Amino acid sequence: MLERYGHGGDLRTAEEAFGIAAEKFVDFSSNMNPLGPPESVKQALMAYADTIGQYPDPAVRGLRRKLAEHHQIDEQSIVVGNGAAELIDLIVRALQPKLTTLAIPCFDEYGDAVRKIGGAVYEIKLSSENQFELHLELEHLCEAAATGSLFMLGSPNNPTGQLVDPELIRTLLKKGAYVVVDEAFMDFVPEESRYSLVQEATRHEKLFVIRSMTKFYSIPGIRLGYIVGMPRTLSGLRRLQVPWSVNSLAQLIGESVLNETDYSERTMAWLLEERPLLTKELQAIGFEVNPSAANYLLVRIPKDAELSASMLQLEMGKLGVLIRDASRFAGLDHTYIRVAVKLREQNEQLVAALKQCLLQRRGVK
Repeated sequence: MLERYGHGGDLRTAEEAFGIAAEKFVDFSSNMNPLGPPESVKQALMAYADTIGQYPDPAVRGLRRKLAEHHQIDEQSIVVGNGAAELIDLIVRALQPKLTTLAIPCFDEYGDAVRKIGGAVYEIKLSSENQFELHLELEHLCEAAATGSLFMLGSPNNPTGQLVDPELIRTLLKKGAYVVVDEAFMDFVPEESRYSLVQEATRHEKLFVIRSMTKFYSIPGIRLGYIVGMPRTLSGLRRLQVPWSVNSLAQLIGESVLNETDYSERTMAWLLEERPLLTKELQAIGFEVNPSAANYLLVRIPKDAELSASMLQLEMGKLGVLIRDASRFAGLDHTYIRVAVKLREQNEQLVAALKQCLLQRRGVK
């Protein structure tokens, strides 16, 4: 089981499982920008040697200032954290919800954070027939909002890649719900200004938006994310946060990558070309592909292959290609995998390996 610790991208576990050196794998199980870190990250790393002997800024002022300029919001509306995972945990601890509504499948850490504080989780199961879209017409959605429930929603959602309609979230807020929107992959959405609720979160006391900087800028080794909300409602998070949660290197890199406009443009050009192409190639060999607004695809294994996600993950690993067993997400069965969109040559390697596994299963030499 490659998701021993609940995530993809665990190359050490893959090494142990398949006897292949970590650098030899092509990793489709984690959703990082395949362009790699921007050039400014290397420059920041070299410059960091001169300041490593100093404590980090406990208020993360420089990065909050740059993020505020980036989103055109007040820097007091931003709390920076040690990755989005810390911020999910912090907001749940601050709000102490008795009931939290999740639209499954979704990121497991939403429910984990709620259960850690003894809160109850109410699950709304999204339908594959509706491409896992969240609609107000879903049974009990508005009723849960009226109880004052906390909603935790991914947009784009992980693992489905579906965006949440901002009007749906506004409706939930009007009905009295608290809403946390996880926009960890929103940087990959060309129509970000239409779907992101960052600016609205600064004006609504029950709305919070979490963003990640690790996926888009391909810096998962540097845990870095931030949450946006009204300054008054964020004060509780600041009191709960561990001092110096964000180290000085993460702060320096965060400031540097926000200047990378050319990198952002190249990323968008790559994704808009490669995602539909990979989708088409996967469909051509019999896989169902859920529409995605992000840099990953939720994929259903052909029925006639008689392969479970865990079996296919094992066979692919032997070939040096790592995929995510999506059946480990609540609400998905054993026929689902998730794959990242990568560079053309890597995507072709993924398709070739999947095709080989299918042919072997069907007994074709």
